[in-house]
Amino acid sequence: MKRRHALRILSGSLFAAFALIMHRNHVEAANMDLKPWRLTEEEWRQRLTTDQYHILREQGTEPPFSSPLLYEHRPGVYACAGCGLALFDASAKFESGTGWPSFYAPIDGRIETKLDFRLVLPRKEYHCIRCGGHQGHVFDDGPEPTGQRWCNNGLALRFIPR
Repeated sequence: MKRRHALRILSGSLFAAFALIMHRNHVEAANMDLKPWRLTEEEWRQRLTTDQYHILREQGTEPPFSSPLLYEHRPGVYACAGCGLALFDASAKFESGTGWPSFYAPIDGRIETKLDFRLVLPRKEYHCIRCGGHQGHVFDDGPEPTGQRWCNNGLALRFIPR
């Protein structure tokens, strides 16, 4: 009887571990779907708050020191508020003193950049690779190991704790 009981416990544990692995793989596979999103402006307006729409779709900027994400220090990921794609790992976040959440590197393959001339002098603007949502600007005054500061609008992100 003890052996049968032990086998039931073992098989239940193996099933639970398998289910957890399959769930994790499903979540990762869904997050890796980098196929571009094509929503109408009305669909974006329904999906986002007014402030998020201004930042993500009209390249706006939130006021400095206004984002609660400045004070987020738990392990996890920062995902695009537009489409949910994970853009930054929390381990790459640092305190820049600029008033916006800052990271020294994005997750590979999740960001696209272009030159922004709105302030006359060129800056490197970056967007979510999946939905094209404006996130912020990248500067070459960050910490090692990259020397970069990916300065992000907090409203353009959603924090997902690990």
